[in-house]
Amino acid sequence: MRKRTLAREFALQVLYQAEITHDSADAALGNFWQAHSDEEIEEQTKGFTVELVKGVMDSLEAIDAKIAAHATNWQLKRMAVVDKNILRIGCFELMFREDIPFKVSINEAVELAKKYSSIEASKFVNGILDKVRQEKAE
Repeated sequence: MRKRTLAREFALQVLYQAEITHDSADAALGNFWQAHSDEEIEEQTKGFTVELVKGVMDSLEAIDAKIAAHATNWQLKRMAVVDKNILRIGCFELMFREDIPFKVSINEAVELAKKYSSIEASKFVNGILDKVRQEKAE
């Protein structure tokens, strides 16, 4: 598995944990790395995981507002926690990471949804992130 793909999976797990436990980004990251201390995780993967988690948490209000604006007929609080955090990672990349092509960000988010949620969720994620991309392009 590619380093950044793995980092996105780790970030999803950390963000999920942080939301469920109401932990800070630092606390959730600390718990995650401690739970995976017996694994040999490359520094690049760890670094990108931290960038994603802290980036999402630092910009949470703006990201959630963007998702809510494009999720017609869906309230953020009613979305599945995993789907919401996949959208957050994708939106963070689209909104704040100029170094990542939008196609990569959207595709990675869709693949996360397929793996951790459902086909229907992957279509939902794709639709919302494509709307965010279109808005940014305008």
